[in-house]
Amino acid sequence: MTYAQLVEKLSEIGVAETEPNIRNKLARGKFTAVFLIQCLEAVGCSTLRLE
Repeated sequence: MTYAQLVEKLSEIGVAETEPNIRNKLARGKFTAVFLIQCLEAVGCSTLRLE
């Protein structure tokens, strides 16, 4: 998935982000748990397994 596609998917669930902002968050490796959950929801992830 491209950054542009992620921006579009996030927009569909009401999260306003820009492509450069997402790129910077991921490049730094620092983002909130809320952002992670929003991304997972946006891409249709319904199960997260941590082992």
